[in-house]
Amino acid sequence: MAGAFLLRTPTAKAVLRPSSQTRSGPDGEGPYPLNEVHTHELLTDDSGTEVLETEETITNDAPVRKESQKTFSDYGVAPEIAQSLADAGILHPFPIQSMTLGVALGGHDIIGQAKTGTGKTLGFGIPALQRTIPAEHPDYARLAVPGAPQALVVVPTRELAIQVGKDLQTAGKRTTLRVEVIYGGRAYEPQIESLQRGVEVVVGTPGRLIDLHRQRHLNLKNVRMIVLDEADEMLDLGFLPDVETLMAAVPAVRQTLLFSATMPGPVVAMARRYMTQPTHIRASDPNDDSITKKDIRQVIYRAHQLDKDEVVARILQSEGRGRTIIFTKTKRTAAKLSEELVDRGFAAAALHGDLGQGAREQALRAFRNGKVDVLVATDVAARGIDVEDVTHVINFQCPEDEKAYLHRVGRTGRAGHKGTAVTFVDWEDVPRWTLINKALGLDVPEPVETYSSSPHLYTDLDIPAGTKGRLPRNKRVLEGVDAEILEDLGEPGKKKRGHREGKKGAESGHRERRRRPKAAEGEAHDAAAAAGSAEEPAEGAGKAGHGHGRADRQARSETNGEGRRRRRRRVAGEEGAPEGTEAAGSKQAQSEAPGEQKAPRRTSSAAAVRLSDAGDGAVLDRGVAAARRRRSRTRRIDGEVVSRTESE
Repeated sequence: MAGAFLLRTPTAKAVLRPSSQTRSGPDGEGPYPLNEVHTHELLTDDSGTEVLETEETITNDAPVRKESQKTFSDYGVAPEIAQSLADAGILHPFPIQSMTLGVALGGHDIIGQAKTGTGKTLGFGIPALQRTIPAEHPDYARLAVPGAPQALVVVPTRELAIQVGKDLQTAGKRTTLRVEVIYGGRAYEPQIESLQRGVEVVVGTPGRLIDLHRQRHLNLKNVRMIVLDEADEMLDLGFLPDVETLMAAVPAVRQTLLFSATMPGPVVAMARRYMTQPTHIRASDPNDDSITKKDIRQVIYRAHQLDKDEVVARILQSEGRGRTIIFTKTKRTAAKLSEELVDRGFAAAALHGDLGQGAREQALRAFRNGKVDVLVATDVAARGIDVEDVTHVINFQCPEDEKAYLHRVGRTGRAGHKGTAVTFVDWEDVPRWTLINKALGLDVPEPVETYSSSPHLYTDLDIPAGTKGRLPRNKRVLEGVDAEILEDLGEPGKKKRGHREGKKGAESGHRERRRRPKAAEGEAHDAAAAAGSAEEPAEGAGKAGHGHGRADRQARSETNGEGRRRRRRRVAGEEGAPEGTEAAGSKQAQSEAPGEQKAPRRTSSAAAVRLSDAGDGAVLDRGVAAARRRRSRTRRIDGEVVSRTESE
């Protein structure tokens, strides 16, 4: 008989099915897997305050990553879906999948509880695809709203939505079912067009789903199944009220699947409100008694903040290292560490909330495609990012609690592979680490003090002796994140680059047009001055003939240093002179210039102005002549401005 199982409820009644016993699945197709334990017990939250009565509790004591000898077809999966999985190399289900398929395909509500990386996605993805009605089915026209989604999968993060959407598209490749991924950070228009064309399954994040539902682009009247993945993470991110809004918008008669690695009180309370006699499914490994998976080797160091970069650079050069994810607490730290690693020669990319959605997807694609092998991320990437061959996870800063620790280190050791998790604990984080260590039972109450020169660092992590903090040039073979195409996703609130450039060009052209009249006027004036034109601005006119400017004022040298008051007194004295004096002066002027026409008498209140010969027989005001000289100090020849002396 398979390994023993310890019940949580003393009064629970256990039914252990021996390895020779099987149980028919829905419609008699395929047996249930071996090693199952079926009990009737109460589901309690982690604190023991919330209680939910379940219809049945199913526990499989086989290793969580041990594939069953049966295929997906043995569990009632449609031939098209089973063949699609076989094309992708997926032939046998994992325990959490085999237990979920039999119950979910029968239409029962499920609460699935399993550790991160145990293959939950296909456990709910296959029933979501198989229980929908394709467009060519005769019953498709009988739906309340033909073309509206029939299955809704709600996930907490954008990256997890992309991952789940790809898995469902892989499983439904040989079917006509349409799967649409809806999340924020992208343009609304393509998502709205996809919904208008019609979809069967929608995978999305709560915020964007609610936005489209309120705009009446997302119709939920056809939803027959709703899946809540990573429900505890939704609680941590504050999405639980949004999830309840979506739950209230779907029909009351539906199938609900809830998956969560942990069971906090609010999640159990929500399950009690929105689920009907759910079946509780747990995937546990009898050889793995710890909360974390046994495939993950966990190393904890007490490191100094100023030496962490050097320690990380040496860990990244350890023997057999594959893809590596480094988790930081803040977005600024993630960006700074990524730049530092790139400067040291490593192919690294950053993934955090300050990046646009296009840059985030670019970093993930480069990481998956092998163009970078180091991903520096905040906790936004700690959920549901299933990347093959992640051999190392480094907690650059101590996680906030044991839940964050579990989900961070769960990025490695997936699909049965081995992994290494390294955690740095600062001196001020020792009390927090003590609580995490006690909650998870890691038996590392005092992390060993470690520096980049510590000998045990090299021996613990298989770092070659003599390794320095920079990657040798002959090992820099990866292309980097810039080799991956950065897609323009039309993010809301972000102006397109072409639009900004066009606007900038238009503004510069407008400024150029505003400058042209002045330049043309200057050229015309210079040409007139060079030709010795007799046309002069009116007396007292400004520089361009607009009002009174500085052109009608005398230079200080021409007034012998007289101030304004002194000039006024002198002018007043001249006006009060005897008439004979003025008459004598006029007679003298007539005798000096016989036959010449009298110049017009100056009536301005400014100081008396000396008259001079302009060279062409005309009498010229000295102040006007000085202003003319000031304006004509330069010339424009063949488009170039030169001095007057050079032009002459």
